[in-house]
Amino acid sequence: MHRRLLVPGVLATGLLLALPASAADYTPGAPSIGDSYYPAAGNGGYDVSHYDLRLKYQPKTDLLEGTATILATTKQDLSRFNLDFALKVTDVRVNGEKARFKKTGQQELEITPAQGLPKDTPLTVVVRYADKPSTVKINDWTAWVRTPDGAVAAQEPESAAWWFPSNDHPLDKASYDVSVSVPDGTQAISNGTLQSTSSKAGWTRYSWRSPKPQASYLTTLAVGKFDITTGKTSSGLPIVNAYSKDLGENAGAARASIERTGEAAEFLEQYFGPYPFNALGGYVPNVKSGFALETQTRPFYSPKQFAKGSNVSVVVHELAHQWYGDSVSLGAWSDIWLNEGFASYAQWLWSEAQGEGTTQEIADYVYDSYPADDEFWTVKPGDPGPDKQFDGAVYDRGALTVQALRNEVGDKAFFEILKGWPTERAHGNARIPEFVAYAEKVSGKQLDELFDTWLFQPTRPEKSKAKAAGLSLRSGAPIEAPKGWKQIEAVHELHGHGGKCACGKH
Repeated sequence: MHRRLLVPGVLATGLLLALPASAADYTPGAPSIGDSYYPAAGNGGYDVSHYDLRLKYQPKTDLLEGTATILATTKQDLSRFNLDFALKVTDVRVNGEKARFKKTGQQELEITPAQGLPKDTPLTVVVRYADKPSTVKINDWTAWVRTPDGAVAAQEPESAAWWFPSNDHPLDKASYDVSVSVPDGTQAISNGTLQSTSSKAGWTRYSWRSPKPQASYLTTLAVGKFDITTGKTSSGLPIVNAYSKDLGENAGAARASIERTGEAAEFLEQYFGPYPFNALGGYVPNVKSGFALETQTRPFYSPKQFAKGSNVSVVVHELAHQWYGDSVSLGAWSDIWLNEGFASYAQWLWSEAQGEGTTQEIADYVYDSYPADDEFWTVKPGDPGPDKQFDGAVYDRGALTVQALRNEVGDKAFFEILKGWPTERAHGNARIPEFVAYAEKVSGKQLDELFDTWLFQPTRPEKSKAKAAGLSLRSGAPIEAPKGWKQIEAVHELHGHGGKCACGKH
């Protein structure tokens, strides 16, 4: 046995290291997670694992009452921390003790616990609140939309601040229990599976559960009067779809599209691998907006998406996000191409399967449709900036980049990348350089120049590079639009172009 002699000085140093940090060592968590596009988004100092939201909503008055219980773990010696929240708060507790709190800025809830919290401490934060969300504005805007019979929370890049406190950035995903009490005859729709319903004294409570990691902006709530359909995929996955009872002339087209959700999900599994969640569906509330959104497991669709008839293409787009965007979430909002480029390409794959234009024909058409001096080419899908984050070029040029990758590496490697990426990075986050490295690893090819050309240059790729990327170039008469293009274009016209990003942060 070897014995080490400890001299008094060494012993004293060891004891000091073992002592807990003094009050002076505890520091505030950052009031931002550090995203360059949205500096106010998210917070530092802790990591959330679960949200339990117990809510009551009265559509007639727009009064939302809530108790949010947030489970988290500290990531530093923490003296105080922030949550992103805009509603009026009445009480906050941290690990059972009352905590001081105040609102700072337009959406920061600053919480000071009774005592400092050492690093790696489990946190239980309880926030009680009550307010009328539609009257609460951040930069003169609200994400909470009242409908004739209820309300909806569904927006990108943020909507949580108007109905629950959170660490509002995709980097901090968590599981959710959302339980909402509404007047009898009204329903509450959220993500995941419906665990239970119960009625008492004129109110009905709907309790939903999402057990897989979920970003705050992908968490949704719709209150209203809905027709609900249920079913299962061939593998037994439960499907719940909800349609507002007052969709008018759009009702039939909406159902004809969204009732094919199971078919569309099974189609995408061929390319992306097994569906990553335990529930599936969609909902259409009576709202005036035009966009759709990939709210996790249950996408949101505006009625206008079906104003020209049925459109399964938008269903394919939102379901593709369940792999590309929801399961594998972006690491920063500048990485939006990882979401929209692949969801748009899924529409191209669907078009080809329906005999309405191959992915190559659509790629040729997109490149041919925009002359070199068109503003379309000034948008860089790999870093479009917050003002252009949902511009049509992010979708169409983004998908064009995916086709260029396919042509460069060949179908075998391409489809291995398409399926392997969301499998390897399931339920996490990723950045564009990480995807490039993965594609290079799978294909064995150097791809920096290809991605720089198609994602990061604010100019139309030269014809020589387009030809090298496998595009068919024509002189003279323009290329005729593939048959499936109208549905793809309809989705993107309503989907982007300022449609779903009105957060006011940019």
